[in-house]
Amino acid sequence: MILDQTKLKFIFNLRNANVTDKTVLNIMEEVSRDHFIKNSFNSYALEDISLPIECGQTTTQPSIIALMVQALEVTARCKILEIGTGSGYQTAILAKLGRRVYSIERFKKLTNLARQAITELSLANVTIIYGDGTMGLPEQAPFDRIILSASVEDIPSTLLQQLKEDGVLVAPVGERELLQTVVRVKKKNNSYEYKELKQVKFLPIIEGKELVKLDKSRNL
Repeated sequence: MILDQTKLKFIFNLRNANVTDKTVLNIMEEVSRDHFIKNSFNSYALEDISLPIECGQTTTQPSIIALMVQALEVTARCKILEIGTGSGYQTAILAKLGRRVYSIERFKKLTNLARQAITELSLANVTIIYGDGTMGLPEQAPFDRIILSASVEDIPSTLLQQLKEDGVLVAPVGERELLQTVVRVKKKNNSYEYKELKQVKFLPIIEGKELVKLDKSRNL
C-alpha cells in the first residue's frame, strides 16, 4: 500500500509539472527509476528530486525528464540521439517511445552501468556509446530527435546539423547562468524555430570523454 501511494505521488508530481502526454506518463510509471539508482539514494528514487550517481554526476529530477521528453514529441518511428546517458533512466524511457536510441556517455563507469541496467530490462533498441557527446554521432545522422542531459551555452551547430528535417532538439541552454532554460528547437525548411519551456538547473556539458587511467599493476 505504501509503495502504491508513493507511485501515485510520483505520477501526481509529473502531472503537476504540466506533463500531459498520456504515453509519457504511462511509460514513466512503468519504468522503475530505482532500477537505475544502485547507491544509498535508492530509497529516494520515487521522489521528484535529482539524485547523486557515480562519477560525481547527478540524475535529472523525473518531472524535468518528463517535460523534456514530452517536448521531443517522440513517435514510434523516431531515431533518437541522447547526449549524456547518466544512469540510463531517461534512455529507457526514450527506448519505449521511439524506434532506436543512440546514447553517448563520457564516463566509462556510467557507460557500463547503464548498459547493464538497459540489458536487464531487455531493451534491444538501445546503443550506449562511450564517447564525446558534443560531437554527436555523425555516422548515424540524421536523427529525428536529439536530447541533451547537460547544459550548453549555445546549442552546438554540430548537433543541429545532425537533426533531420522536421526534427526536434531539446536542451538546457545557458551554461554560465545560475539557472538554465530548457529550449525546444524544431527544424523546418532548413531553418530553426526556438521555444523556451522552463528554467532548470543542469551540470554543464564537458567536451571530450573521460580519460581512463590504466592500472599499471596489472602488467607487473
